[in-house]
Amino acid sequence: MKRVCVFCGANPGNNPAHAEAARALGLAIADRGLGLVYGGGKVGLMGIVADAALEGGAEVDGVIPEHLMQRELGHGSVTRLHVVASMHERKAMMAALSDGFVVLPGGFGTLEEAFEVLTWSQLGLHRKGTVFLDVQGYWSRLNGMLDAMAEEGFVKPEHRAIALTAAEPAEALDLLAAFRPPEVTRWIERVAQA
Repeated sequence: MKRVCVFCGANPGNNPAHAEAARALGLAIADRGLGLVYGGGKVGLMGIVADAALEGGAEVDGVIPEHLMQRELGHGSVTRLHVVASMHERKAMMAALSDGFVVLPGGFGTLEEAFEVLTWSQLGLHRKGTVFLDVQGYWSRLNGMLDAMAEEGFVKPEHRAIALTAAEPAEALDLLAAFRPPEVTRWIERVAQA
């Protein structure tokens, strides 16, 4: 693992623990000699995690769409700031540059990014881990929903297991380093076996 992608809010949230976790994660990434890939903004949790990683000496790749350069204030001090045409390009580039994903607290966009990479993993399109950093129980209700999806038969148990959860940044990075995806049988292979 060389680079970790962090999905997180462009706002800091109401709980100071979220900002503290973002800073600790950025420093932990740098401390392990890893690079950071993130959404390219200098505001909210995005800016905090990027600043901490830079402070720790990590290389930081930001990926931001043109239409958000002003709104999220593209971070001018990162190692590389990639300005892309769309949100789709942003997510594709972030995934391509990364070896795993950590999800800090955030809103709709954070969830959308996380669930896209989880779906790609479920389908066998990549073999990278996704860890939700559960700052003071922020993701506990989401974990309950994911459990319900599995209990109701919409998500296979082996796929439920790819949405990992950690309480601390070091644990999140350990889980990413140890991640081994389930083997995926593609539908075409199932048809051939029938």
